[in-house]
Amino acid sequence: MSTSNFIAKLLRWFDQNQRYLPWRLTNDPYAVWLSEIIMQQTRISQGTAYWERFMETYPTVEDLAAASEDDVLKLWQGLGYYSRARNLHKAAQQIVALGHFPDTMEGLLQLRGVGEYTAAAIASFAFGQPTAAVDGNYFRVLSRVYGIDTPINSTEGKHEFQALADSLGKDYRTINAAIMDFGALQCTPKSPACIVCPLVEDCIALREGRVDLLPVKLKTVHQKTRHLVYLYLRCQGKVAIRRRGKGDIWQGLWEPVLIEQTPSDDKTVTSSTAKQLLAHASLLRSNVKHILTHQILLADFYLSETSSRPAIPPDYVWIDEQNLDQYAIPRLIEILFEALPAPNNHLNE
Repeated sequence: MSTSNFIAKLLRWFDQNQRYLPWRLTNDPYAVWLSEIIMQQTRISQGTAYWERFMETYPTVEDLAAASEDDVLKLWQGLGYYSRARNLHKAAQQIVALGHFPDTMEGLLQLRGVGEYTAAAIASFAFGQPTAAVDGNYFRVLSRVYGIDTPINSTEGKHEFQALADSLGKDYRTINAAIMDFGALQCTPKSPACIVCPLVEDCIALREGRVDLLPVKLKTVHQKTRHLVYLYLRCQGKVAIRRRGKGDIWQGLWEPVLIEQTPSDDKTVTSSTAKQLLAHASLLRSNVKHILTHQILLADFYLSETSSRPAIPPDYVWIDEQNLDQYAIPRLIEILFEALPAPNNHLNE
């Protein structure tokens, strides 16, 4: 099928089926950039609410740049992949220091957290540049329509798909949006609506019975399993928490006392201290599973309520429990906290 025929059918479909996405109503580069960062590895239904909250809290890039990292992480809480939030904050500061929002691919790629796809999306949606923003939807739609089985995460595949995407036309503000919606609504990863697809007569994958086999992706991710044991120390209206450091997951976020983790590749409470802290603790949750891109986490969660403060490691601090919701925490910790009972007021007397 010729690219002109493909685009003509695609745009007719888009005209009738395009999604309402609030950031498409503007060409403000800040709003567009914010949407692209938030929507990475995030469902539209979930990400839209976050985009709206960010736009309300930080209506300009200057407002975001002036915010504290803690406030940004707190507003981001629940989205996961917190490095995106930290990069978002640093990029906002880069933009303010520059004095304007970069309007070229080269300039956009200098921003923290902005790769080829994100730069192309901002360039096309905010500045009308003829750049194909090749994402998972592009790979899926093009691989099926044209029957391409070159692995999408190989160097050869990336070049092949980018070249094909670059040949589709000039109005990439519309083409990019159309392929994103077509991949999200019609040519979905599982159970695509092939019977009512406008490309039903042209799709090579459908004709050859390979829809479920495309696109091809080489398996490269190896997940390791870690077992975490957390203790919620509650004393006289206070709770002990610490901020996680660099070099591991959840950098800059807060967590309760980490008794141990296996494999042990981080400083945790010593075994003797751990035994003392767990001596009178109650197990609230066991083997809570939480899956990250490269890791599978299994967590046990204990509660210890005491009338006098036990010794805790120096990197932990006591805070008012009523202020705990002001601290950004990982999603796993948020899930564990759902098991917490109300404080035992007798211990506070």
